[in-house]
Amino acid sequence: MAASWREIEDRDPAGPLWRAAQIFRLLSFVYALGFQIVINGDLTHPRITWILFSVLTAANIWWTVGYLVGFGRRPWFVAVEVIVSASMMLSTSLVTDDSWISHNQTWPTTLWMTNAALSAAIVGGPLWGAVAGFAVAGANYYVKGHIDVNFGRNATTILLVSAAAAVGMAAARARTVHEELTEAIGLAARSAERERLSREVHDGVLQVLALIAKRGREIGGETAELAELSAEQERRLRALIADTAEPSPALTPTSRDLAAALRSAAAPRANVSAPAHPVTVDAEIADELLAAVDNILDNVAHHAGPDAQAYILLEDLGDTVVVSVRDDGIGIEDGRLAAAEAEGRMGISASIIGRVENIGGTARLESAPGAGTEWELSAPRTKGTP
Repeated sequence: MAASWREIEDRDPAGPLWRAAQIFRLLSFVYALGFQIVINGDLTHPRITWILFSVLTAANIWWTVGYLVGFGRRPWFVAVEVIVSASMMLSTSLVTDDSWISHNQTWPTTLWMTNAALSAAIVGGPLWGAVAGFAVAGANYYVKGHIDVNFGRNATTILLVSAAAAVGMAAARARTVHEELTEAIGLAARSAERERLSREVHDGVLQVLALIAKRGREIGGETAELAELSAEQERRLRALIADTAEPSPALTPTSRDLAAALRSAAAPRANVSAPAHPVTVDAEIADELLAAVDNILDNVAHHAGPDAQAYILLEDLGDTVVVSVRDDGIGIEDGRLAAAEAEGRMGISASIIGRVENIGGTARLESAPGAGTEWELSAPRTKGTP
């Protein structure tokens, strides 16, 4: 069911500013109407002026409804108001003479036309407000035929632009605070759901895995391997539910915090050192680097020796990230990798080097018998960046 206009208005963080601006519009209209009544007899074409005043009044009613209800809170709608307001100010030259213009403001008073600048400020921020303010002031200067730089006697432009910029800053701040509040509410909801899942996992899956690991070791034989796998999965799952770090608000569905991902995925099998701040990279790059690291750690577990320890270091170098994976195992004999590739075993060339090169990065291996093995995986933060 479609949301009502009132619901849309209530969800707009700048809604109170829109309503306040329409109150100002009403008060400025009352002033403009009084001014029109007083000066209309002095104009060259008073009837035409009243017709234009009626048209502008109808337009202001439409703008007021649009801003209050919500359908007018769009850039194109505000642009129309700015253009129409400036055009009405320019029409002053058509309904009166230069002598009257030099001693008075335009027939649609500058105060009334300020509404266009305020609308632009609310919808687009301080810059849009200032631009609209200069547009209104420019129309006034064009009608008078000169620019009055004596702001001590005439500060209309300064007040107009400053007011619009201030309202624009308030609107931008309201939207920022609303986004932060929405993120905080979402974070609280995710944390509550995480705690609920953690309790269920702890009461069910973890206890079953622990029991399998215990019984498998007691039975021995081939079941011992199953016990070790269960114990490893238990450690991973415990690390996952214990990690309470939430994604940075700056992350998007297409980006990930590589530091947090490495801690969560690799911590059970290696010591991870990473910056405390989020290291944001494209999701595809993060996935490929994590997959490469996973393959490296599998090689450590199966080939580096039973007592080998793995260490992971993540470096944030600005446009690139570097993941170093080092172990203190038995190392790799000279020619062993070439022989494995000749035998058709493409684990390193495809699962590690190929993955990293596919995302525009490089993978470098250093190893020697008895000296352990070290991988250095370097990749851009963004796919396609050289």
